Amino acid sequence: MELWKRYMAKIAYQWDLIDYEILEEHPRPQFVARLASSRRKKLNVVNQMLEPYIPFWSGKVPRYLFSLTMVFFLISLALAAVIGVIVYRISVLAAFAFNENIMLRKSATLITSISAATLNLLCIMLLNLVYAKVANWLTKMEMLRTQSEFDDSLSLKLILLQFVNYFSSIFYIAFIKGRLAGYPGDHAKILGFRQEECEPGGCLVELCIQLVVIMLGKQFIMNNILEIILPRAMRYMQRLTMRTADDEARQKQWVKDYKLIPMGPNGLFCEYLELLLQFGFLTIFVAAFPLAPFFALINNILEVRLDADKMITQYRRPVAVRAKDIGVWFSVLDAVAKIAILTNAFVIAFTSDFIPRLVYALTQSADRTLAGYIDYSLSEFNTADFANGTEPDNPLELGYPVDVCRYKDYREPATAAHPYRHTQHHWHVFAARLAFVVVFENLVVAVTILIRWLIPDVPQDVLEKSRREKYIRDHVIMEKELERAKLHSQEENTDDLVKDINM
Repeated sequence: MELWKRYMAKIAYQWDLIDYEILEEHPRPQFVARLASSRRKKLNVVNQMLEPYIPFWSGKVPRYLFSLTMVFFLISLALAAVIGVIVYRISVLAAFAFNENIMLRKSATLITSISAATLNLLCIMLLNLVYAKVANWLTKMEMLRTQSEFDDSLSLKLILLQFVNYFSSIFYIAFIKGRLAGYPGDHAKILGFRQEECEPGGCLVELCIQLVVIMLGKQFIMNNILEIILPRAMRYMQRLTMRTADDEARQKQWVKDYKLIPMGPNGLFCEYLELLLQFGFLTIFVAAFPLAPFFALINNILEVRLDADKMITQYRRPVAVRAKDIGVWFSVLDAVAKIAILTNAFVIAFTSDFIPRLVYALTQSADRTLAGYIDYSLSEFNTADFANGTEPDNPLELGYPVDVCRYKDYREPATAAHPYRHTQHHWHVFAARLAFVVVFENLVVAVTILIRWLIPDVPQDVLEKSRREKYIRDHVIMEKELERAKLHSQEENTDDLVKDINM
């Protein structure tokens, strides 16, 4: 982020935008056209002109409330899709559990995770189409006055909806799945159904599979393939609707340029959103998928060439608009970077087994190794404590009766004074996890503050050139003012001399 700010300052200096500020932005043509017949006028204190306006309580508040309600409804659709994928995963695992094929039962978790992640990706792609249309319609309905207000409102809606759409299932696997599942004799239930549980090895592998399918599917399938096919299909439709009568006119360059796809005022919006989501995948869950930066590099190499082909051969030349920076996008990127610090701390502490292994090696192992860790991390459950209707259908499936089974948790055995209650080691591990989150977060924040202090936002050469230009500008102004003052003084002396002669 600091290097980007330096590069942004360099670009702003090259395009003479260092001191660029928008003092007053004109109303959007759509805003003026829709309120052309309105009798409500308001004096603009900047340009002293009467402009149409929308009352706050009777006009803006109902529109904003409706827009907010629709955004929450769209978020609920994404969460409903996640719940549907959860139900699919539970159903497929149950079907594999009753399958007689041993190989299928052994591979049930892997097959289910990959197929569920693929199904989730398809839901994401379908919801993205709905989100783009509805967010654009809601923003138009809000009747925002300026183009910057319109762009910021549309950006915030789509950023929120896209983040919930892409990351809700990932956050569920990382931080919710299997956390409050209970134990074999007393499973926690929601609406009478058992919660989904992680594998004995934890949810980190499943989280990695989810990230691989969604990130690579989004980048290499949704983005790159669509960027190859969609612009050419749109240009073909454009050429069909704009037929020219004679061959001579068809060969003119301006006719060929006119048949290209118009960029529109929000032409680069999808590019910004794509990079923002990629930045989220790279930073928020990089601890679970360390190869994400490598695949992002490959994608960006392809993306540069595909975007160059699209901009040069398929789209019209965009109309340049003066801007000092990338606007609200930088604030969102900075917020994602801050969220990534906390999420990676929780992934390492709660999703992985790093802290339990460390606590075992430091407090339980005599030689500070992990020998005996798996046996220590498993608790015992007496099969006689199964509630009615929850015991296995075939207790003799292994060929002999099972009196005690093992499951991953830190709980007291059935013979203890408080059976199946969490042991002290469980709370030691929990405290160590919280301590790691606090230490990790503060350490990373301290390092980022140090980096921001060491790396200035504006490069030294740009700062010196800008100061030199300001000095020359002020010097020229002072010289001109001095010359004008001298000229004014000479004119006054001449007038006084003429008056003296006349007297």
